[in-house]
Amino acid sequence: MLKEVAATRYITPLREGGSLPGLIEADDLGTYVLKFTGAGQGRKTLVAEVVCGELARRLGLRVPRLVAVALDPVLGLGEPDQQVQELLRSSGGTNLGMDFLSGALGFDPLAFPVDPEEAGRIVWFDALVNNVDRSWRNPNLLVRRGELWLIDHGATMIWHHNWPSAKASAARPYDASDHALARFRPDVAAAAAGLAPLVTADLLAEVTAEIPDVWLADEPGFDTPDALRRAYAAPLLERATVIHDRIKGTE
Repeated sequence: MLKEVAATRYITPLREGGSLPGLIEADDLGTYVLKFTGAGQGRKTLVAEVVCGELARRLGLRVPRLVAVALDPVLGLGEPDQQVQELLRSSGGTNLGMDFLSGALGFDPLAFPVDPEEAGRIVWFDALVNNVDRSWRNPNLLVRRGELWLIDHGATMIWHHNWPSAKASAARPYDASDHALARFRPDVAAAAAGLAPLVTADLLAEVTAEIPDVWLADEPGFDTPDALRRAYAAPLLERATVIHDRIKGTE
């Protein structure tokens, strides 16, 4: 499971994203970007963040460290923004924190070149998880100390919003023509050769074990959290072996 911390201070909302994440301090003295169960698609967005973030990390991509954050809604009582107050009140319990990358800047493709090997690894990974939110309009990439970091994976694995059609949805190709790194001639073939063999049943079991049980409870069609964990792993395991042949728009 993810490391657990408790929020001790709500600092400020971060208004760049539609889900209104917030910057907090926690009892381990860390500063985190907090994503709330009460926002947007709720806990499914957080599950997607964990699965993709922890999988990306194990594949050698840079992702901020993730933690489970216990939130007491009382932290929002002094917040003057009514929208933020309501978000904090509706998100008591376990939420998701990501290390705040101090000094990081938003990725600018005109100012920060990316070599085809790294671009290929990121495009292949985004195809694997069907990330539709890494376009040139909204890259969800940060640059810190000359390194590229991946953030915001809540809009991935769209099949988990409709489990009965998950297998068919996960079989669809990936259009990378609008990808933020498409201009850098990503070497997808090399990425697939290096990364696909790493995506094993054991690795995915390790990744999905990081999801807090509370975010997996009461999902229709699944008797236990572990059954749902296996459902998350299955499309990724199958997709990893074939997705490189189904990526369009990188020629």
